[in-house]
Amino acid sequence: MKEITHLHSIADLHKLFNLGNSLHPLVAVLDFSRVSEKVEQNAKITTDFYSIMFKNYCKNNIKYGRKTIDFQEGNLICIAPNQAVEIDNEIEHKENMLGWGLFFHPDLVRASSLNDKIKDYTFFNYEVSEALHLSDKEKAILYECIQKIQTELQENIDVHSQGIIVSTIELLLNYCTRFYGRQMITRSLTNKTIIAQIENILTEYFAQAKLKEKGLPTVKYLADNINLSPSYLSDLLKKETGKNAQEHIHFYLIEEAKTYLINTHKNINEIAYHLGFEYPQYFNKLFKRKTGKTPMEYRNLY
Repeated sequence: MKEITHLHSIADLHKLFNLGNSLHPLVAVLDFSRVSEKVEQNAKITTDFYSIMFKNYCKNNIKYGRKTIDFQEGNLICIAPNQAVEIDNEIEHKENMLGWGLFFHPDLVRASSLNDKIKDYTFFNYEVSEALHLSDKEKAILYECIQKIQTELQENIDVHSQGIIVSTIELLLNYCTRFYGRQMITRSLTNKTIIAQIENILTEYFAQAKLKEKGLPTVKYLADNINLSPSYLSDLLKKETGKNAQEHIHFYLIEEAKTYLINTHKNINEIAYHLGFEYPQYFNKLFKRKTGKTPMEYRNLY
């Protein structure tokens, strides 16, 4: 089993790459072309901070989640704290290390409005294979944000510094949200295939009466079946259909419930248990929320 190196602070990051003292205890910008220190062979790294990394090309294979990322196309990856990144160090040349990294500790944004929004940036939980492919224009926009943060770090720190840095990070994250939206639109044909796969999986799951035995299918179950992360799948479905993954599951569940209510004489509790609900009141509450009627009111209509 590979030993995991855990970086608690930005200072630990600088020490790992032999970069000397950090300019700020909670945030750092790295120019990968200036990183000369090799990371230990097959190193597995976790951190207490957020990482946003862009590389045009490098010899390193980086594994995040289940897959290896290929940086050759100029991808951007966003990694939340405590996510494992595995670096397979091959022969590496300085000219190949082109790109930048932005690293910031949650304490940097804790007292700001970004603290409440950070969980809305769901791309921090995407698989590496779902990395953001940037156009030249998009690369330039993000790099401008990075340069602003770097300039602020190199100036004398004053009472305005942290606010400017945090607002620029939020701007960068908002651009990432926009660019991911563009990427999902340009992959619309692929997305439609994924939607069809999800519909087939749910149809089969309900048809095989797995509910009583296994309970409701989860978003993770759907995502695992098509090799996507739960967050990416939900965002993709929301973009294409207006419903996230959980709402798709509920749609199939309610349709199944309607069939049982109309075509069987089972009582409401029996139907709830058959549909995988441990507590019938949860079924009643969900059905009322989705249809505007209680299960009994719906049955009485027919």
